[in-house]
Amino acid sequence: MTELMEGSEAMASAAISAGCRFFAGYPMTPFTELLEHFAKRLPPAGGVCVNAESELEAVGMAWGALATGARAATGSTGQGLSLMQESFSEITLAELPLVIFNMARGQGDYFQSTRGGGHGDYRHVVLAPIDLAEAVELVQLAFHLADVWRNPVLIHGDYLLAHLAESVSVEPIDFGPPPAKGWAVDGELGGTGLSRLVSPLGLGKHRTGGSDGGGSDGPGIEAHLQAVAAKLERITMAEARCETRYCDDASVVIAAFGVPAKFVRYVVEQLRAEGQSVGFVRPITLWPFPTEAVAAACAGARTVAVFEINAGQMIDDVRLAVLGQAPVVGIGGISTDHSGFGVGALLDVELIRSRIEAVLSAAEVPA
Repeated sequence: MTELMEGSEAMASAAISAGCRFFAGYPMTPFTELLEHFAKRLPPAGGVCVNAESELEAVGMAWGALATGARAATGSTGQGLSLMQESFSEITLAELPLVIFNMARGQGDYFQSTRGGGHGDYRHVVLAPIDLAEAVELVQLAFHLADVWRNPVLIHGDYLLAHLAESVSVEPIDFGPPPAKGWAVDGELGGTGLSRLVSPLGLGKHRTGGSDGGGSDGPGIEAHLQAVAAKLERITMAEARCETRYCDDASVVIAAFGVPAKFVRYVVEQLRAEGQSVGFVRPITLWPFPTEAVAAACAGARTVAVFEINAGQMIDDVRLAVLGQAPVVGIGGISTDHSGFGVGALLDVELIRSRIEAVLSAAEVPA
């Protein structure tokens, strides 16, 4: 059934449809509204939502729920997620399927989301929806991927995604059965001498068998960390996602991500209708970054321009993808309102159009 819903409500509903039954967070706009909708909707679904004392307690509570095998999530803005970084790295190395919502203030958290601020060799899968309809799908996908890979997945949203209303259908999506959670500390082995332990060091109590919780004595810390690193390589190969349009004959390709990419895509479609040689590429996964798809999209371009609402962060990954085959320039920038939420003057299609037209003119592309 299609229903007009605010973004925060739709994303909370999508998470519950995916089987999320525990959520903990600490209020911070534009994350607060998501927390409120979880608090309203989880109890009737048989779940629990906790307004924690701080972000540190919230991520710790989610860790505990995950260890029992429950589908659990937490979130905040980028500022709040900064406080969770140590736990994020520990949770990743412990191979727990956490889902994280970053309802960001603008796009200044790209580095945080894709590089992290914790310790060790860890990565999160990062999904960046362009609008609410895609967010409903990607939120449900996040819980599936987290279980499949036993690795955290982060939804990179923003103020607009949290507050805009769209007509969406929040029906459960069948991604196939999730893997059995034989590693979960659910008490079923109590008193047998085979009880489980979830740890970022890969250690088990008596019997660990590496990352799946079975088998004989574990291989030790080094082998566990090597196994996690090898898994991240497999994720890189399997989960990169990207959208491209009009790139086959484009002399200028514009790269953008998240909700601002919808503004950019609209301008590109206008310019294409007017005969301009411009293309569009959008990473849907910020990690793993769709390097091959971006490289292919930009292969024939004279110039690649990156639009993002920050001082230049994704542009580094675009440059690594293009590898000097064309100049890569930034056409975005820091743009915010008085509150710092990132809804500034740059999110104006006429301004975006003028910046793209300047790149087209500099590349001497005929109309």
